[in-house]
Amino acid sequence: MLKNFWYACEFSAAVTTQTPTPVRVLGQDLVLFRRPDGTVAALSSHCIHRGGALADGHIDGACVRCPYHGWKFDGAGHCVEIPALSPDQAIPKRARVDAYPTEEHYGLVWVFLGDLPPAERPPIPPFPEFSQPGWKALYGEFVWAAHYTRVVENGVDIAHAPFVHRRSFGNPEQPQVPPHALTSTQYSLGTSVTLQSPSPRGLWKLIRPKRSSVEVSVEIHLPHITRLDLRLGRGWRNVVFDANVPVDAHTTRTLWVQLRNFFRGDWADGDARRRMDEIFCEDQPIVEAQTPKRVPDDLADELHIKSDSMAVAYRTLRRGFLQRGFGLDPEDLARARANGKIHVIGSPPRRDPDIPASSWVYPEAPSTKPPT
Repeated sequence: MLKNFWYACEFSAAVTTQTPTPVRVLGQDLVLFRRPDGTVAALSSHCIHRGGALADGHIDGACVRCPYHGWKFDGAGHCVEIPALSPDQAIPKRARVDAYPTEEHYGLVWVFLGDLPPAERPPIPPFPEFSQPGWKALYGEFVWAAHYTRVVENGVDIAHAPFVHRRSFGNPEQPQVPPHALTSTQYSLGTSVTLQSPSPRGLWKLIRPKRSSVEVSVEIHLPHITRLDLRLGRGWRNVVFDANVPVDAHTTRTLWVQLRNFFRGDWADGDARRRMDEIFCEDQPIVEAQTPKRVPDDLADELHIKSDSMAVAYRTLRRGFLQRGFGLDPEDLARARANGKIHVIGSPPRRDPDIPASSWVYPEAPSTKPPT
């Protein structure tokens, strides 16, 4: 898993001014909440005092209050009130939790998990069609019992469609992948191929009455975004933007945004959602059965052919950031939990010399919410 990147970790609509929103990403428990001015705050959910879950607390103005002893934390992670203290007693300097920068784009809340200063942070991936008129947006999610690297690779794997998706959109009669060139930046990869699609089904017969060629463009934006752009002819396009959130080393939550510039009425949303769910459900058993569970760091550990050029480039790009020290070892997180502690990713305020380095570890406490 990679730190020092922006992660789209929740839908904007799910974060309100009424109730804290719990999110787990990179094995870290965060709490999101919307302040009265509309901005979103993201804090480590583990209270520095006794490890209470801030996500189980409540929003108090522009702050969140811990459900255990009522400590109140602002959006910068500073404790601004400790009810047990008398008015003449100062709040300790160490009474803070890690706070992470947030932005909102494309109907998603993005959280920067790391301690890089703004000028050094990788960019949030572009999604230019989102702000253009003439597109209908649809949102959904899908949960995998799989490492996010396998989910990312699967999302741009053109060669698997004739076999895994032969009942939906794959064409088993023409499984060959045409030669294709890659484009790349410091943080992304992309390619385009033209495929012969199978005969269209359902509503899509109205725009493609017979089998035709489809231009397919796929992209990866590190660390967890995949983008699929289907150009169906006559200017019709279907674009899917997937945020494959690494919940932990064994779970991935895909938050997807689909844009289409045809069938833009609400009446077509049910069919579009059914198609998305069908495709994910076709992929799920294959991806969850892959071994090893995460993409190997060494290219020699699996065999590659020409049609795997995107996967090879992705692994190479990802390995470069691991070598730069951006990696998070899931075993470290597991060991911390086994020892009754929580490993917390350092945030930009951690650069403050007045904040002890030991603040990266918090004692673990069970959730205060009753079991369901």
